[in-house]
Amino acid sequence: MPGANVVPTMTVASLARAAYREALGPLLVAAVGGLFAGLVLTGMEADLERTRGLLVLVPALLATRGNVFGAFAARIASGLHQGLVGPELQMDDERLQAATAAASSNNLLASGFAAVLTVLAMLALGQGVAPLWELLAIALIAAFLSGLALAAVVIGVMFLGFRRGIDPDTLVGPLVTTTGDVIGIAFLLLAVRIVVGGV
Repeated sequence: MPGANVVPTMTVASLARAAYREALGPLLVAAVGGLFAGLVLTGMEADLERTRGLLVLVPALLATRGNVFGAFAARIASGLHQGLVGPELQMDDERLQAATAAASSNNLLASGFAAVLTVLAMLALGQGVAPLWELLAIALIAAFLSGLALAAVVIGVMFLGFRRGIDPDTLVGPLVTTTGDVIGIAFLLLAVRIVVGGV
């Protein structure tokens, strides 16, 4: 039709190159962050030996952060794509506040449940385990502190990336995985030192 706007078609190769360029940076950051989290965990060897059951609890706590805040980041990404959340970060946005509160409470509840389940499982297997209050305190302190930090990082990066033309969905996986592991391990170490001692 004469005068109609012609929309250029993108080839599969050009789409693949664009996706690769967009995802490469976050994936490299994820790899470096994962190595850093591993180094911090290696430095916790004495704490893991002293607090029986903590080694069992670590994967559950890290998985909790990834699952809860992965869903949180995906919700923000969907809101940005659909226009339900504006591209400018506004702290009085009710949708953003509700999503943050839900993620934070789920993080605390799941972490507390993981601590209780760890103690019950190890007792059922006849294994020595730290007192319930100790593992529960460690799990809740680590969850609270890491939840605050992780929520701030996720919100900041998602909005910044979106405003710069980066698809937020590209950032969700690497961002939450890396940040969750690094922040989660760091605050877990701090929680152990607070509860058990050694600060």
